[in-house]
Amino acid sequence: MSSAVAMEATRRRQRLSSNGGASETTEEPAGQWGRAWEVDWFSLSAVILLLCTAPFLVFFFVMVCDQYQCSVSQPLVELYSGEATLRSIWDKAPSFTWTAAQIYTVWVSFQVVLYMCVPDVTHKFLPGYAGGVQDGARTPAGLINKYEINGLQSWLITHALWYANAQYFHWFSPTIIFDNWIPLLWCTNILGYAVSTFAFVKAYLFPTNAEDCKFTGNVFYNYMMGIEFNPRIGKWFDFKLFFNGRPGIVAWTLINLSYAAKQQELYGYVTNSMILVNVLQAIYVLDFFWNEAWYLKTIDICHDHFGWYLGWGDCVWLPFLYTLQGLYLVYNPVQLSTAHAAAVLLLGLVGYYVFRSTNHQKDLFRRTEGKCSIWGKKPTFIECAYRSGDGGLHHSKLMTSGFWGVARHLNYTGDLMGSLAYCAACGFGHIHPYFYIVYMTILLVHRCVRDEHRCSSKYGKDWKRYTDAVPYRLLPGIF
Repeated sequence: MSSAVAMEATRRRQRLSSNGGASETTEEPAGQWGRAWEVDWFSLSAVILLLCTAPFLVFFFVMVCDQYQCSVSQPLVELYSGEATLRSIWDKAPSFTWTAAQIYTVWVSFQVVLYMCVPDVTHKFLPGYAGGVQDGARTPAGLINKYEINGLQSWLITHALWYANAQYFHWFSPTIIFDNWIPLLWCTNILGYAVSTFAFVKAYLFPTNAEDCKFTGNVFYNYMMGIEFNPRIGKWFDFKLFFNGRPGIVAWTLINLSYAAKQQELYGYVTNSMILVNVLQAIYVLDFFWNEAWYLKTIDICHDHFGWYLGWGDCVWLPFLYTLQGLYLVYNPVQLSTAHAAAVLLLGLVGYYVFRSTNHQKDLFRRTEGKCSIWGKKPTFIECAYRSGDGGLHHSKLMTSGFWGVARHLNYTGDLMGSLAYCAACGFGHIHPYFYIVYMTILLVHRCVRDEHRCSSKYGKDWKRYTDAVPYRLLPGIF
């Protein structure tokens, strides 16, 4: 089957460089597009390990708060000493409930309605915001999909209704998410696996575009990393955009608000650490939706296929593990000193500034093809040449000015600074809330190395000239 739907030797596409290169239409070998064609034994082992253990890892981090006050080590000690068994821990955890199923069904259905049935109007009165119908990047098959960018509008409507309920209508308690947290975990897993399995079967039986499919010949890798590039139902329901940017990320700030409401209910006050986590993560979420049109040009949309990695990850991993700080603070309320709180706020804001400014410089350089001003000066760059699959010679520019002259991935550095701020807001009593910074460090360093391997293969000696000009990846003078 893979040979029947394999893509042609070359595809025209919009090339987007992670290191600030200007975009251009190029020819590139299909085998270099998106995820890998071949699967080595190490990759296959990692895939099977993740498929088998990731749901239980998420359960573990939620369960330790429910049963052990967020102590990661205590259940391991009890298991080792025989005081507890896996069965006893499992039996103590709340199970699936139909109440949680109804809550989650209403939630996802409401987000589908906002995504599909409420065209964006916010771009008409918000200066600088790009909403409404937008073009995506060119796919491997040469298609340019259109997207209805209305995430910011969906977020605003959802949170306005949440506020109206909390203040006036009282249809449900603001703590509803926390009160059903582990039962909701089972519901999100059901949807995550259902969506991933549907996308897997759809790619074989009725793909949106057969030429945008990739089959490796390994069923586990195909299931996890995806086959279809942009699976869709009808003209507008795009699986990748919806699940990347709706149920999980819109819920992120609501989950944090529910945590804050639970703190208020339990202790009669909300700690400054909880307020910091809510504010800093809300900035990140709002930045995502404000720049949703730009997100169409990022690696998730431009390179990743839709499989379990995105489907289950967006339904389960994101809402449950990205919100660990707020969950921890419900069970372990921390009131920070003024100096500590100020340091966390400063770290988070500086991290956001670096993250957003670095990406803005790249976008400006790319849109103007280098005819712009970066830090008050004309930007410098390395002119690179490369050959596409048809033997054609092409050129690209790699910026060496501004933040991109300080380090090759300083946007990742800013992201990591913000991630550390979320964790530091929880104090230093447990390692539980610090899982996020460990995970993000591994994720972004791996992405950094992967991106640079692709660029080195593409640009050859010109990439060496670029790395000589900008020698550091993330931390100037260190790495």
